[in-house]
Amino acid sequence: MAVPTTRPKLRTAFKNARKISPLYTSGPVAVTPDGQKIVTCVGEEILLTDVDSGTEICRFLSDTQAISSLCITPSSTHLLVFTSSLSLRIFELPKSPVPSHNAISPIRVIARAHDAPIHVCESDPTSTYLASGSADGVVKVWDILRGFVTHVFKGHGGVVSALKFNYPQDSSSLGQQESMQLITASVDTRIRIFELGQNKSGGLKPVAIMEGHASVPRGLDVSSDGRWLVSGGRDSVVLIWDLSPLFNTKTTERSKKGKSKAVAPKLVKTLPILERVEALGLLRLDEESTSSATGVNNLKFFTGGESGLIKIWEAKEGTTLFSLGNEQTRISDDSEEQRQIVHGIYLPQSSTVVSVHADQNILFHSLSTRHLSRQLIGFNDEIVDITFLSPALPQGPRDTHLALATNSSLIRVYSSKTLDARLLEGHTDIVLALDQGLDGRVLASGSKDRSARIWAPNHDESDWGYHCVAICEGHSESVGAVAMSRKAPEDGNGVPSPAFMFTGSQDRTIKMWDLSEVEFFSKAHDGDPSRCKGLMTLKAHDKDINSLDVAPNDRLLVSGSQDRTAKIWSITYNSSQKSLSGSITLLGVCKGHKRGVWTVRFGKEERVLATGSGDKTVKLWNIDDFSCVKTFEGHTNSVLRVDFLNAGMQMVSSASDGLVKLWNVREEECVATLDNHEDKVWALAISADEKTIISGAADSVVTFWEDCTEEQEQEKETLREEMVLKEQDYHNYLSLNDYRKAIQLALAMQQPGRLLSLFRDVGSRELSSLSLSGDAAVDEVLRTLSGSDLTRLLRYARDWNANARTSEVAQRVLFAIFKLRTAENVTECFTDEAAELALVGGEVNDPSANLRGGNALKELIDSLVPYTERHLARMDKLLQESYTVDYILGEMDDGLLDEDGDLDMS
Repeated sequence: MAVPTTRPKLRTAFKNARKISPLYTSGPVAVTPDGQKIVTCVGEEILLTDVDSGTEICRFLSDTQAISSLCITPSSTHLLVFTSSLSLRIFELPKSPVPSHNAISPIRVIARAHDAPIHVCESDPTSTYLASGSADGVVKVWDILRGFVTHVFKGHGGVVSALKFNYPQDSSSLGQQESMQLITASVDTRIRIFELGQNKSGGLKPVAIMEGHASVPRGLDVSSDGRWLVSGGRDSVVLIWDLSPLFNTKTTERSKKGKSKAVAPKLVKTLPILERVEALGLLRLDEESTSSATGVNNLKFFTGGESGLIKIWEAKEGTTLFSLGNEQTRISDDSEEQRQIVHGIYLPQSSTVVSVHADQNILFHSLSTRHLSRQLIGFNDEIVDITFLSPALPQGPRDTHLALATNSSLIRVYSSKTLDARLLEGHTDIVLALDQGLDGRVLASGSKDRSARIWAPNHDESDWGYHCVAICEGHSESVGAVAMSRKAPEDGNGVPSPAFMFTGSQDRTIKMWDLSEVEFFSKAHDGDPSRCKGLMTLKAHDKDINSLDVAPNDRLLVSGSQDRTAKIWSITYNSSQKSLSGSITLLGVCKGHKRGVWTVRFGKEERVLATGSGDKTVKLWNIDDFSCVKTFEGHTNSVLRVDFLNAGMQMVSSASDGLVKLWNVREEECVATLDNHEDKVWALAISADEKTIISGAADSVVTFWEDCTEEQEQEKETLREEMVLKEQDYHNYLSLNDYRKAIQLALAMQQPGRLLSLFRDVGSRELSSLSLSGDAAVDEVLRTLSGSDLTRLLRYARDWNANARTSEVAQRVLFAIFKLRTAENVTECFTDEAAELALVGGEVNDPSANLRGGNALKELIDSLVPYTERHLARMDKLLQESYTVDYILGEMDDGLLDEDGDLDMS
């Protein structure tokens, strides 16, 4: 007896749960002192992002000009932004997320803060002052809250390259004065110190000018006690200065005129760094003392430059204690592949150094663990492929990570929950295709460098990521498709591993590779990756091969090509020690597409094949006789990816029209269209539990679509139950003649049909001389309706007035309303409605509410007048025709009666 099978529940709705969008393209970067939030620039837009979750908190309203400099106050209360329009914009940092459609407006805008572009800015430790340096060598100090200039310092020999406030936390041991200094550096290679305590306006001269660099100083920092200054520049050296003689009241010397003047700061050490220094900062480590005993030998600092490494130095010997990050293994002319550091930020609270790289990546290095704690990828460019990864298997959960192939030779691997990312370096040209094996534990990639690589997860939990374990080389053109075996036989050590892999190339061949000798999970992965052995090479198509897929049983291979065909092959693989061999045999060709085949996919449970083509269709094929059984039409451009859901009962497709569509296979209908992209959707991936669909497009956006079918059904059921209860209440109110609650409930349910029936029933009664609508209780309800209810009723009456059958009810309702309420009262109702809508949108005290309310009322009246005039003309005509009928009937009566009024029978 056959066991009845239950049909899988179809999914009908997916919601946009979150997305990975561009975070940083170029420009300045700022991080809050606690390291929880980061401010970045995407084009001319300013973004505030939560570092832990990687989600966008808000956007700041810019002036559509490029951002030249920005900084966050140490108190994390204000964001200060300079743009290429020379304006200064001051924002308050929000404490909670802001709706994406609402950009935060500045609390103050200074239209022309400088006369030349502003390249650097810095806030003082008290969050009171802001220093900004421009290209004309002028430095200004601003009062942040009041928005005016307190000091103007001139005399720099060119662009100001670095700024730093010196406000010692403990200056008593040095005999320093209670004042603040501003230290500046410019392209003339000189470092200047200005005294802010002089409290004078404009044109102040520096108290000291220090010379020692041979190129532009790019980094300045001062020790916590204010004594030591560290400067680093593009001359590949770091200089350490002793500032105590400058501010010590006892250390002075006599000038020729007999006046005492402070002794200039002393250059204590010159440390060769052997690379251009772009970022520098002193480290406030636990062992560092802030007392007067702190010497230069106790100083530790970090540098960042062209090598892409954060190097930690100690000043005593001038040696590197350790380095953070991976050194760039090759330097290409392509700026996207450059890993050099352009900016560095030290966060003492979390003991973290943040490095901003030229390839638009932001790295968080932990000084305590000496590992990369977090990486934010600023810009992914065009996303061409996506696949889920499960590095924690077999003990851990599935689909915890995501691999992206973009317009780069670096593969991006994201954590699905935190969006923490790592870059996989190995390919020398753009990666075109990805696939996963062992349920996501192993990653395969194909590239324009004519090779394929296999990646396995690192065993070090503190430094997660993937490393290359094998390389497949042999194609003469770009490798545009890869497919790993689906089953995982155990190797000699009892560890499951993929048996073979296929690659397809622009050279029109398919190669089969043996993976039995690859050590996927060896703990030592510092050695060179192994070279895979090619088992066979076959010219499979007449044009480029775009896609490959292996059946779940590892017995079939399908290939899709630009020659408009999909071919199904039988796989033969022998892994015995005596004879290792593998081959494929052509079983059949699926013909029917009018353009090239971009994607092919086997059904996970049934013997079917899905293909997507440039002819805008998805076709379903029978594997047994290679015939097309169904064709799905709906996309308006080339179908680029397709995959199965629900045991083959549903399909998901993505296309060049920027849409992702969900199809029911049996009905051949599209049940949902997912729209969040503005360009071609090249990449598509489905999680193992089929609850999440991920799409990636050429607009650099990755969207997480989560199944919300049950949620929507639950919401519909809840709404249906509520509607049943409201309908019962409505009928109860009518039976009790409680017209107020009945009308309000019908308005709340947005059911104009019930209101029409109510007013029609009331109007059909014998009219009372004191009632306008037919019932005095209804008159009272119309007189006292609230603003939003009245405006909604008037709009219903407008719709009724457009139909001759319901115009009588509409005219009665309108007559009652305009007789019982004043024009000012009706206008006020529309104004209140506009204000409520603005409040829902997040705007408080919207000044345009009156205007929008008045426009809404005018639009209503303009739509009422024409139909009312038409009804009046129709009634006038009907009245005139009635008089004609009366006259005819009268004349007829006069001809039939004699002089006495009796019927004339003659």
